[in-house]
Amino acid sequence: MMTYDETTTLLCQIEAVLNSRPLTPLSSDPSDFNALTAGHFLIGGPLQLPPEPDCTGIPQNRLRRFKLMQAQAQIFWKRWSSKYLPQCQRSGKWTKLTRNIEVGDLAVLKNDNSPPLQWDLVRVTKVHPGPDGIVRAVTVRNSLGSEFKRPATKLAVLSTDNDEVGEGQNAL
Repeated sequence: MMTYDETTTLLCQIEAVLNSRPLTPLSSDPSDFNALTAGHFLIGGPLQLPPEPDCTGIPQNRLRRFKLMQAQAQIFWKRWSSKYLPQCQRSGKWTKLTRNIEVGDLAVLKNDNSPPLQWDLVRVTKVHPGPDGIVRAVTVRNSLGSEFKRPATKLAVLSTDNDEVGEGQNAL
């Protein structure tokens, strides 16, 4: 059981995770890796949290109260990010047509080892479509300037104004 203060602290950490998620790119500049978050509306900038050691693998009976609370926050982060990011990703089985990933799109790169409030933002530099014209892989650049190729299923492109394509229009 957690005390009232511990529960309040845990809920504040969960609130920070929810308010840190990227909503949309701040600009269309290819060198800008910043995204608008709910934190921008709350404090005027992105929410940041100092890195914590990963406590999820330590048995709960060996953790002290603070470490137990941190482990609970990390468990929430891992569960929430593993369920939230797939909902943001594009799927060929969806009934709604969506636009293909394009060069210059800002996206969240799915990384199971990211710590809480750490979103790996990348810019798409090259697309690799399959024979059907749908983008299956992309070359992306991170904020450090490294470029690498990833499958499109590992990306969650941040929303723009023209994400859905109407009926009768070509989504590809």
